[in-house]
Amino acid sequence: MSSSVTRAAGSEPSGAAGRAQADPANEHPGRPGSRSEDPDRGPRATDAASGATRAPRKGAWALRTVLAALAGVLLYVSFPPRPLWWLAPFALALLAGCLRGRRARAGFGLGFVFGLGYLLPLLVWTGEGVGPVPWLALVTLEAALIGLAGLGIALVGRLPAWPLWGAAVWVASEALRARAPFGGFSWGKLAFGQADGVFTPLAALGGTPLLSFAVALCGFGLYEALRVARDHPRRSTAAVAALSVLAPIGVALAARPLVSVADEDGTAVAAVIQGNVPRAGFDFNAQRRQVLDNHANRTIQLAEDVKAGRATKPDFVVWPENSSDIDPYTQPDAHAVIDRAVKAIGVPVAIGSVLAPETGPLRNTMILWDPVKGPTATYDKRKIQPFGERIPMRSFVRLFSSDVDRVRRDFGPGKEPGVFDMAGTGVGMVTCYEAAFDDAVRSTVRAGAQVIAVPSNNATFGRTEMTYQQLAMDRIRAVEHSRTVLVPVTSGVSAVIRPDGTVVSQTQLFTADALVSEIPLRSTQTPATRLGPLPEYALLLVAAAGLGWVLVRRTGARRTDA
Repeated sequence: MSSSVTRAAGSEPSGAAGRAQADPANEHPGRPGSRSEDPDRGPRATDAASGATRAPRKGAWALRTVLAALAGVLLYVSFPPRPLWWLAPFALALLAGCLRGRRARAGFGLGFVFGLGYLLPLLVWTGEGVGPVPWLALVTLEAALIGLAGLGIALVGRLPAWPLWGAAVWVASEALRARAPFGGFSWGKLAFGQADGVFTPLAALGGTPLLSFAVALCGFGLYEALRVARDHPRRSTAAVAALSVLAPIGVALAARPLVSVADEDGTAVAAVIQGNVPRAGFDFNAQRRQVLDNHANRTIQLAEDVKAGRATKPDFVVWPENSSDIDPYTQPDAHAVIDRAVKAIGVPVAIGSVLAPETGPLRNTMILWDPVKGPTATYDKRKIQPFGERIPMRSFVRLFSSDVDRVRRDFGPGKEPGVFDMAGTGVGMVTCYEAAFDDAVRSTVRAGAQVIAVPSNNATFGRTEMTYQQLAMDRIRAVEHSRTVLVPVTSGVSAVIRPDGTVVSQTQLFTADALVSEIPLRSTQTPATRLGPLPEYALLLVAAAGLGWVLVRRTGARRTDA
């Protein structure tokens, strides 16, 4: 057993155990032939008096469990609205210390506990208005997937240069969470907590997978550097540990030229409208006409400010998601209200609406409204939120919460990315929840978006941290694709974000407001945009190679024992 594991168990080796630790075969846990490791079960503690193997003490297991939970809480604290991004590597370093030398089963358990410590506070807003059951169910499921990451990290933790393999395993777990179950849930990626961090330029190089990988590699490398410094390692081991910490930072600094705010295609003046809602919570849209009137009136007020010289006339305007939950195609009064506001401002306006066809699912739709022609183009949201906009397994879920019946009719997904031609500017629509998914944003930019708009509705979640977590996500997308991001939200926080991730202006929560900014238009595609999912696939191959190496080592050790 390595000295780090022995000390974690609360006892220093002596006598026969000390001589065994000094034996070269015991110097590197996990090497075939090491007397301190069972190839199938991992390292075991050695009794100092008799040399017999024994399980780690219960006190050591309890301590590891508590530290794993604390590591998860530390990672949560690193996320917005707190500007403490630098805590993330330390949280992962603490997790690595908990997983060091553990068996796969223990790795899963510790990873699960870490996931609970992280996600319980991070996602508490999911229970806003519906109670704790959906929140706890979501967190338990997502924590179990993080538990799989803990299992994988525990396995590859016995390999040379293990921080590399471990960071790749972490990215693999994020890739799984982004896809399953029910289409995935990407919230809580390491990358989304790094909007203010030194690693951020990596988003433009390899997208959120590379950014998450860098944070994980730095964290695991930090733990390994501290461990090997204490244990007086060979120079090569120390060099690998130091490289794990320094390489991500160095590559991120080298990638900074990819982050640009140059106006390649000129500039445009954009306006973002936040009309506010009558009340927060799930019943905010019980007064749907009031929500629509709020956004129309704030647009008309902006038009009056322009005439009076108090505001610059915009080239186009973007309203939030759900700014008109009344279908303007079937309801003449809603059509008239919108048309009056658009004619007042005199420029194209993107309207967030809910369309209710006679048959089939509802549509969460952005409508391009021209002051002369009226509605001319639409974009249907492609990533539909499970248990929010659609209810999988409705009859089963109803057994646990009757709130599923708040969604009486499921929404259906669109199929194509939406890029509106708004006064000559290509404005790509990425509706709310979609900003969490790499492919949804990337496909919009690839379709010709010079600007990204993320119309959102956060009124359901009140004054929770959700809106700030989403804003940080939008900032990462701005850097990833080198595009201005416009964020109109019904109740806030609305914002204008430059291509370098800087927030130019933002609103307060639950206020009516309008943001007018001159923004750069850009068409150059970053490496992340061009490469698409390839960096993620490459990291998945690295993770698979590491786990495959573990399997080969175990198989070889069993044959040797036989």
